[in-house]
Amino acid sequence: MWYDERDETVDLYIDARPASSRNEVAGIFDDTLKIKIKAPAVEGAANKELVKFLSKRFKIPKSSIHFVSGERSKRKRIRLPKTESVVRFIEEVEAEN
Repeated sequence: MWYDERDETVDLYIDARPASSRNEVAGIFDDTLKIKIKAPAVEGAANKELVKFLSKRFKIPKSSIHFVSGERSKRKRIRLPKTESVVRFIEEVEAEN
């Protein structure tokens, strides 16, 4: 499963692909949400860009997005607050797959 839903939070399992042509959600692959990130994987730039992208996508503050694991690898586990926009996104992605 590419996400883990709790009472007040949601963990997303993300395969981050740095140095892409643009920031975008590419879909679900091997139980992981694949996200393309423009920034290179140098000195945390891709992680910062990923947090910024998720913050804008879900309309939540960057400070509420936390790395649970994988901060230095391509596969990451990121914890977000369980907001209406996050739940709607999960439902949309599930409907596509």
